[in-house]
Amino acid sequence: MATKEQIKGWVYVFVCDPGSDENFLGLYNEGDDLNLIPAFRSKEDANDCFLSLPREKGKKYELQAVHIEELREAAVENDFIVTLVDGEGKIIKE
Repeated sequence: MATKEQIKGWVYVFVCDPGSDENFLGLYNEGDDLNLIPAFRSKEDANDCFLSLPREKGKKYELQAVHIEELREAAVENDFIVTLVDGEGKIIKE
């Protein structure tokens, strides 16, 4: 499941309610008791997976490119981990 390669550079993430009140889309994994932020290597993978991601009704979601270090900092501050996900929604790196 997980690979040994290091995530570097830019990744794509979904942002909830873009603008002044925005935050990264985070998910909770009950089985592992973890808060996750799904990140994607490509825009295409993110778009392919979007409809299968759990979302809150009434919220707007926007795909944005973000540098992995900025994403990791935000994740750590909010008790989340960044998880690299493929276009089918499978975790490929935590």
